[in-house]
Amino acid sequence: MAEALPQLIKALRCLPGVGPKSAQRMAFHLLLRNRDGARALAAALTSAVERIGSCERCRALSETPLCPTCTDPARDPAQLCIVEMPSDVHALDSAGCFRGLYFVLNGRLSPLDGIGPDELGLERLDQRLGENVVREMVIATNATVEGEATAHYLGQMAQRHGVRATRIAYGVPLGGELEYLDGATLSLAFQGRREF
Repeated sequence: MAEALPQLIKALRCLPGVGPKSAQRMAFHLLLRNRDGARALAAALTSAVERIGSCERCRALSETPLCPTCTDPARDPAQLCIVEMPSDVHALDSAGCFRGLYFVLNGRLSPLDGIGPDELGLERLDQRLGENVVREMVIATNATVEGEATAHYLGQMAQRHGVRATRIAYGVPLGGELEYLDGATLSLAFQGRREF
């Protein structure tokens, strides 16, 4: 089957940051050095694609209709953190800094790419805010032009529902040195300063 190797290389290129040479190295490694690993990878991918969908409430990745976070009674339903991607939920939960619930946009507003409020599921978020349970909406979109535009839109949505909207702070990272930071990061750090 002469087509199998080129198909494998082409399939591996669907991964972010994997170009033709990296895909080729991965394919040769799996076929020449780790066939058991290749079988395990194929089985895990097949299983994940068949079993993992989106949580009906927060849109995070889940194997059940409602994810474990949404069904956790220890979570504070009055706090709702809005993130761009499911990986952001994982990062925040790993840090242990937020004990409320989430809503995953699975993207950000980007009119040039054809991504508007409907593509981000904002009608679902609007309904959730209308339930009068959420008291604070923590906006944790990325500090990009699209992320900031999305944050502004979300802030207006929260305001319409009488929900307090807060934005996560950006700026100097722990252990960072001022001389190595770019101007935009320093500007955000000064705008987000607080009492000491």
